[in-house]
Amino acid sequence: MPPIAFPTYDDICEARENLNEKAIYTPLIENAELNRITAGRIFLKAEVLQHTGSFKFRGAYNFISTLSAKQKEQGLLTFSSGNHAQGVAYASKLLNAKATIIMPSDAPEIKIENTRSYGAKVVLYDRFKEDREAIGADIVNSTDALLIPPYDHPLIIAGQGTCGAEIIEQLSYKGVIPDAMVSCFGGGGLTAGIALSVKEKSPNTKIYSAEPLGFDDMSRSLEAGKRVSNDPNARSICDAVLTPTPGNIPFALCNELLEQGLVVTDKEVKAAVNFAFKTLKLVVEPGGAVALAAVLHNKLSTKKKAIALTLSGGNVDPSIFKMCLES
Repeated sequence: MPPIAFPTYDDICEARENLNEKAIYTPLIENAELNRITAGRIFLKAEVLQHTGSFKFRGAYNFISTLSAKQKEQGLLTFSSGNHAQGVAYASKLLNAKATIIMPSDAPEIKIENTRSYGAKVVLYDRFKEDREAIGADIVNSTDALLIPPYDHPLIIAGQGTCGAEIIEQLSYKGVIPDAMVSCFGGGGLTAGIALSVKEKSPNTKIYSAEPLGFDDMSRSLEAGKRVSNDPNARSICDAVLTPTPGNIPFALCNELLEQGLVVTDKEVKAAVNFAFKTLKLVVEPGGAVALAAVLHNKLSTKKKAIALTLSGGNVDPSIFKMCLES
């Protein structure tokens, strides 16, 4: 087996060139009320305003842009609960590639509809009864499609890392050196990429992952010093970050670069979604609000600190959003 290839900061710089004028340079927002509540300065990277409503477009486009015309014609395949699906579908549309997406049948309808609207073929499965890898293997064997991992690949991580590079650049324009960076964590592509970017330019900044309780595999993996899995019976409203275990490459990078894993409850996440809408005037899905929930609910010290965090996605099911606003 060949050695695992780890992305570098140079790969992130190359990804920024690939994504130049393709990805949206999303704003870094500061809010007076959030600063008052936390007694610090909190900067929010609004990836809810990225193409397809999440950071996932960055990694997908960076990956697909490196493929040959033949491979694009043969097709691409991926697994996703929705945000990676949409990123791959839209990037495939821009780069003239065929895409098939295997999605759980309980994914938010808005994510399924959007993925189809970008021209991708969607295959639905029961995440609690069916094996998505087996379904994917059948498709690969019959079509020679190329599997695009949601997070466990150097090109995906480098693409997501452009988000972190932008954060540091935007903070430098404000003359701010961040004390901490909090990133929403599912499989780890975003957090690993951000950690590489931030540590390159601001080595003293502490990096934290944020996860929902029951799917806090990264937090527990950091404590154990090895990858651990979640209970298959665990449930959460944070559908965008419900992965069984951290990716191999993301864990290796995060185990070296992260300070700690932060864990929030669904109740705290609902409050963060509510706060984002009513105070920030942004629609954030539960999985994209876990980092904000961690800051709002004192999972790390914020007093007199400059802290950046990701609002990583905004593709929320209307019924879930209504429940959050009423909580």
